[in-house]
Amino acid sequence: MLPVPRSIADQSESELGGPGSVLARQRRDHIRLDQLLHELDGSTGRHQEEVLQRIDRLVFSHAFAEEAVLWPAVRRVLPDGEELTLRIEEEHQEVNELVSALEEGGLDDPQRPARLARLVEVLREDVRDEEDVLLPRLQEKLDEHELRRLGRQWELVRRISPTRPHPTVARRPPGNALSALPLSVIDRTRDLVDAGVRRGPARLAPVGEAVSKGLAGVAALVERTPPARHGDRPETSR
Repeated sequence: MLPVPRSIADQSESELGGPGSVLARQRRDHIRLDQLLHELDGSTGRHQEEVLQRIDRLVFSHAFAEEAVLWPAVRRVLPDGEELTLRIEEEHQEVNELVSALEEGGLDDPQRPARLARLVEVLREDVRDEEDVLLPRLQEKLDEHELRRLGRQWELVRRISPTRPHPTVARRPPGNALSALPLSVIDRTRDLVDAGVRRGPARLAPVGEAVSKGLAGVAALVERTPPARHGDRPETSR
């Protein structure tokens, strides 16, 4: 019987290839996500919405960097990389759809509690699939130098990735890469506008909300263009 690879959750930073390794970077984000999910538990109203927004900003840029940088590497070096990454992409797609539904339904949506519970469940499943299965398998194939190189690429892409759900964009290149720049600009502009609405004078809130809504409409047009969907798979399409 082949030995089961150790989860990256149980390894030291040194074992993962140092702080710059893609494995260490992934785990730091997962730890932050766990903290936010604990904060989300029991939250209500506007506080719950604010925690969800922080989760979104973390999760979507993280997942985009995985899909653009990390999963193509997994498919190159693992014979079953296609199967392993498809499972994660399906989880990412469900997260996109759940968050979109939560945003559309608002705080008074009767389906909100069930959708929130499922979102937390999928996010935790995603972390376990990555830390316990996929990333240890990748670790077996790459040396520390390669893990750090991937980490630099992953971090660069994460910093310029979209920060909101885009369920109709392909989960694989070239569609996700082609849509990254316009969606990232739109999302991060919306983040600034929404922050201004929360902190600014109440009389200006309707203007900011209208701007944010308009930007959301532009993003919807971008993500439905043929280039953004190129490389889409039936399992993760909407």
